[in-house]
Amino acid sequence: MAGTGENEMGLRKILDMTRFAAIFILLLHFYFYCYKAFEQWHLTNQITDRLLKNIIHTGLFNHFVTSKLIALGLLAISLMGARGKKDEKLQLKIIAWYTGTGLLLYFLGSSLVQLNYAVETVTIIYMSVTSFGFLLILAGGNLLSRLIRVKLSKDVFNQLNETFPQEERKIINPYSINLPAQYNLKGKYRNSWINFINPFRGLLITGSPGAGKSWFVVQHVIKQHIEKGFAMFIYDFKYDDLTKIAYNWLLLHKNKYAAAPLFYIINFDDLSTSHRCNPLDPQAMRDITDATESARTILLGLNREWIKKQGDFFVESPINFVTAVIWYLRKYGNGRYCTLPHVIEMIQADYDQLFPVLNTEPEIQVFLNPFITAYQNDAMEQLEGQVASVKDCFIKVVLTATLLGIVRKRFYA
Repeated sequence: MAGTGENEMGLRKILDMTRFAAIFILLLHFYFYCYKAFEQWHLTNQITDRLLKNIIHTGLFNHFVTSKLIALGLLAISLMGARGKKDEKLQLKIIAWYTGTGLLLYFLGSSLVQLNYAVETVTIIYMSVTSFGFLLILAGGNLLSRLIRVKLSKDVFNQLNETFPQEERKIINPYSINLPAQYNLKGKYRNSWINFINPFRGLLITGSPGAGKSWFVVQHVIKQHIEKGFAMFIYDFKYDDLTKIAYNWLLLHKNKYAAAPLFYIINFDDLSTSHRCNPLDPQAMRDITDATESARTILLGLNREWIKKQGDFFVESPINFVTAVIWYLRKYGNGRYCTLPHVIEMIQADYDQLFPVLNTEPEIQVFLNPFITAYQNDAMEQLEGQVASVKDCFIKVVLTATLLGIVRKRFYA
């Protein structure tokens, strides 16, 4: 139970009660030795007088300074557990000035009682000076207790309050990422390691452009995972910064892979440096849900406004139509013609030729029924509204590819 919140609260209450007892004894001291002034102020009472007589028998007022010493002792006890905001600029000179001045006023104020003034005036001066000295002792003792706590406690922070002991071991496992680092401890720079034991749980890197995210973190992730034989998919936003690192590091560590690794680049900005690929690879398309995801990804990528309208009839219908075409090409000839150009070409076919061919595949009949029904009922406006948006998206793709081809030919010519 040590160090719990309940114990700290209980200790704080005890200290507060001790401080209150010190103030109470000091007030009794004023009441006893300045009784004539209180009597003239009509602040006396029979009950308090009887209580005071009983206290006199305890010896509290045998000497003038006895009660003041007891009050000072209780105040010192209450200051032992004083806590406050940590202040590295706290100086012993200030504490000595507070405490010394307070003690001087607290004890030498007794000579003020002998002044040849009216009783009320002497009482006010004596009580004011003694109380002010008591408050200065309270302030100085509070600062002293705080300073002692800061000096004696084994705080993990250094004098500049800037750092603490960090992990200096390099903890390695088959999946770990280990980043070298440095930190300042007690005025000395020490080498440390930032160990990501299980990076598959997620790694978030934040920083403004040019902060060094790729240089200090990402390149280490790429290099260390290549050294451990991982397959990697790297999105090189500033091509070819990360691509060079990954390629050269792979050449140095090919022997770490059980099978000879291959290196491919997909670059839409410079097709001369890009490999060809089929985003509708039939080997990776095992059921119709894969075709649905491919169709959704392609159409939502071509028409960003549809992302906010997912679930609408004129958004889901084109996706279902493209899904049916993709899955038909996947099943026909074991996926021989399952490519994006074939999908675009097949969608442009006449409905008289397209629907009978697609309807031969049982798995996509559910997707085609709304289109075939609209065609048979001569609801051409509805049908064109469902299919025309798909054709428009793919026409943009064809035009863009054609323009890129023309530009590349002229540039390289």
